[in-house]
Amino acid sequence: MNQYICLMRGINVGGKNMVTMKALKDLFEELGFLGVQSYINSGNILFYSDREETGELATLCHDAIQNSLNMDIGLMVLSAEELVEAMSHAPDWWDIGAEIKHNAIFVIPPATSEEIVSGIGETKPQFEKVDYYGPIIFWSAPLATFSRTRWSQIVKTKYYSSITIRNANTARKLVSLLQKA
Repeated sequence: MNQYICLMRGINVGGKNMVTMKALKDLFEELGFLGVQSYINSGNILFYSDREETGELATLCHDAIQNSLNMDIGLMVLSAEELVEAMSHAPDWWDIGAEIKHNAIFVIPPATSEEIVSGIGETKPQFEKVDYYGPIIFWSAPLATFSRTRWSQIVKTKYYSSITIRNANTARKLVSLLQKA
């Protein structure tokens, strides 16, 4: 039995795609997953499955959410090992400094981190830092100059629908939850 995490895009944000975590948890249990657990109200579901292909799991989860909850949302499924490995490669500067916003940008397949980073273009080093490992793009920017960053404009690009963002605290907590189970 393998442990996975499903990261959903746009759940309970701005009054859209409203769903309780209990409803998502129940749905994942109906799919036959075990040890289903949610974390905060933004579409993070941890579960166990004997299936090994994350792409198949993502399709299964997407279709179940669409059919049962009538929501067509982007999502990705990572194995616990994939998430822990990627997060262990966070750059030294990431999640350091209180007056800095630190995000983990999860890239939803079939998009890749390389494609997103290349598409957004060069960072503005005086305002932000960006690096990536596997399916995670690590981004940090001082709060005082956040609006001047290139990456704060991702919401206006075609790449926005291919990502889901978690702040550093949430990303680290998800790793912690996976390692405890």
